[in-house]
Amino acid sequence: MSDIVFANAHVVTADAVFHGGISVVDGKIQEIWEGDKIPAGSQDLGKDFLLPGCIEIHTDNVEKHMVPRPGVLWPSPLAAILAHDAQMTAAGVTTVYDAIAVGEYLDRNYRRALLKTVMNAVAQAKEGELFRADHYVHLRCEIADDIAPELFKPYANDPVVRLISLMDHTPGQRQWRDLKSFKVYKNENMPDKEFEEYVSSRIASASKNVNANRRKILDLWQGRGPVASHDDTTPDHVLEAISDNIRISEFPTTMEAAEAAKEAGMRTVMGGPNVARGGSHSGNVSAIDLASAGLLDALSSDYAPISLIQAAFKLDDLSIMKLPQAVATVSKNPAEMLGHVDRGEIVVGKRADLVRVRKIDGSAIIRGTWVAGVQTA
Repeated sequence: MSDIVFANAHVVTADAVFHGGISVVDGKIQEIWEGDKIPAGSQDLGKDFLLPGCIEIHTDNVEKHMVPRPGVLWPSPLAAILAHDAQMTAAGVTTVYDAIAVGEYLDRNYRRALLKTVMNAVAQAKEGELFRADHYVHLRCEIADDIAPELFKPYANDPVVRLISLMDHTPGQRQWRDLKSFKVYKNENMPDKEFEEYVSSRIASASKNVNANRRKILDLWQGRGPVASHDDTTPDHVLEAISDNIRISEFPTTMEAAEAAKEAGMRTVMGGPNVARGGSHSGNVSAIDLASAGLLDALSSDYAPISLIQAAFKLDDLSIMKLPQAVATVSKNPAEMLGHVDRGEIVVGKRADLVRVRKIDGSAIIRGTWVAGVQTA
């Protein structure tokens, strides 16, 4: 059943928050009203917030279920990806772009083998209509890996792949320009000489592979969908992206890069955990500072699915954005960036992807999720 009526809610649209309700027919929003009307048979939401479902542009969460401990591959990829799916919908996410690594960095060689496993699991779950949320794939291409184009090629025309990003995690630049932070992430107990040799080998590999692999992957993709840059740190990084017709800047690491991206007409994506925690875990620019400067377009949950709703409400609590604008960073804006015209906001005729939220002790707590009018969490 996808016909349902919600009443006595604080409805959050793209430009307002009001007391009222909505009705859903055949999985789409049929009516929106303001006021105290509570139709017979409706769900009384007790003045909880009713938001559009979150659209997750880049989640690494699937890998946590496939490899729950270092070196431990879960025996059933299908069970693992469905556990990931359940966690996403419980976090208020109704459209998921599973970010799957193409290539590896930090010596995580299992990622090369995991690509095919995860892609097969996504295909099996979609074919069997087993997912609760609507899933697509975001291939995050580690262009410093010499075999990244070879790994990417079989999936370059797969219709489930709707977004790719070009990533270079070479130490000494972009996300890891601070080598002290990189050493902590890699292994803070590594002897200095061994660490220096490791960094030198990574830089040498990148100098050989990055530019060539960037070209090969873009040629294979042929503009079939949007492309994101990753960890832009300087205006030159932004110019490089623009020259390749890239219009999404994921996780810019400096205010300077975010300003350059905005000036160039790119849309910026920052991490929900960065907002929820009040700063970057790797010492980069604060997403709150970017939001305050008008440089934040969308949020991604990255490694913590719960962060999307938490971050949106925190931006409102801090008076950086009004709640409709903050909610748009996890719904309407990513929908526009990814080309989804049928979802992302509470509007008559759009899909009834909805999230019920209550503020408890200052925290935004999810109390229900619906995908096309069907409750999934």
